[in-house]
Amino acid sequence: QLTVPVAVVFAPGSVPGDLPRSLPFRDVQEMEIPVNLRTSVTSRYEMVYRSTTAQEDVALRAATAQEADAALHPLQDALLGSLTMYVVPETSSLLPQGINIYVGKHRSALVRAGGGLAALHTHLQQLTQVMSFTSSSIAAALSDRVPDGQLGPDARRHLKSSLGMDSHTVDWDIEDAVNRYVQPVLDKLSLVANFSVDSQILYYAVLGVTPRFDKESSSFLLGAHSLPHVINPVEARLGSSAASLYPVLNFLLYVPERSHTPLYIQDKDGAPVSTNAFHSPRWGGIMVYNVETPASPQDSLPLHVDVDMVRVMEVFLAQLRLLFGLSREELPAELLMESPGNEVLADWELDRLLWAHTIENIATVSTTLTSLAQLLDKIGNIVIKDDVASEVYRAVASAQSAMAKLAAGHLHSAFQASKEAVTSSERAFFDPSLLHLLYFPDDQKFAIYIPLFLPVAVPILLSLAKIVRETMQHKKEPSKMD
Repeated sequence: QLTVPVAVVFAPGSVPGDLPRSLPFRDVQEMEIPVNLRTSVTSRYEMVYRSTTAQEDVALRAATAQEADAALHPLQDALLGSLTMYVVPETSSLLPQGINIYVGKHRSALVRAGGGLAALHTHLQQLTQVMSFTSSSIAAALSDRVPDGQLGPDARRHLKSSLGMDSHTVDWDIEDAVNRYVQPVLDKLSLVANFSVDSQILYYAVLGVTPRFDKESSSFLLGAHSLPHVINPVEARLGSSAASLYPVLNFLLYVPERSHTPLYIQDKDGAPVSTNAFHSPRWGGIMVYNVETPASPQDSLPLHVDVDMVRVMEVFLAQLRLLFGLSREELPAELLMESPGNEVLADWELDRLLWAHTIENIATVSTTLTSLAQLLDKIGNIVIKDDVASEVYRAVASAQSAMAKLAAGHLHSAFQASKEAVTSSERAFFDPSLLHLLYFPDDQKFAIYIPLFLPVAVPILLSLAKIVRETMQHKKEPSKMD
């Protein structure tokens, strides 16, 4: 059960006439999301309907929705996973003409009044689908349990939940690029995992495929069918992934050799890709950066190249969003969404990520402990050490705590508990004392001990047979009478 605290705040002149009760009051809405025959998730929205405070009234008198969003942010509940919906009068100038919903950078939205309680519930459903979780995001988080054929094409694009990740980017001025573009994103995602950033420059790197020359455009083309063959030759030369125990995201900037310049990527329909980049699910992305050819052959070599880091980082950060499952949903025409700016993701998008990862962690713990129980059932004489048992108990307790926190609407503590559960379950599962090679099945025992005891057993068995034979013969002989 996932509980989302929702505050519906009415500005003066925006209260619908068909409210069932006078303000303030509480209401609860529940919806079941089936995953498979044995698994389902219940979404529970605990809503509080109230009027604006004096400070919120002042903030809503701002000139623009962006200014109102910034002024309302300090007044909101900082609880992760919570949503605040401010209902403004139908005549309010905060929202542009034709826009009925504005989603801010934090955990709030502005909604234009009108249409009564039914329209309000429709807007609320749209906002919860955008800002918290959807049935598709739940299915993606539990993709291992969803029947085949019921997942969308993007469900397995993002990385599986992990407690740590290493991020790669390739550039000649990597320190400035990380500090200006990558670090703000990693700071925002610090709740999700611990990150480290490494970089390297590979000289004379080859793509592994030969681009096709196009006479009409005098350029070289890489078709969509050849892109999967590009990754392996490059990945074989990347050094950091071999030294990391955690998943690695690779962001590579590829400058083609002069004989293959300019090089462009085509999509499945043969159209050029505007970003000249592509990404691979759960691996990373590659951007082809063409360098202008010298004006004359007499120009001195090597040519000095100043990489446009703004253009490159826009592509890499967009790929980062996709790899974390932060792709934007289809939005109604009446909904306006504020850009998160340099932080790349808004507060509510971080919440959306935590919802999915918490559910995925709980499912991972369940699968790991089930596999461990099945393994131990197959090996009857295995010894369970006390520290392994305590890790199992700790994993179960943490998973139960995470589920209870989710049901209570405490997203942050639920995510922390789910991480602890994953850590304990993996420690128990991969404990060296549970290696099955340390224990022998019965057939192996017979194979080992029979050659040792058979030479000793043969004389004993022959002697027993001789004794039995003599005893039987003695019983058959008639007794003599004197």
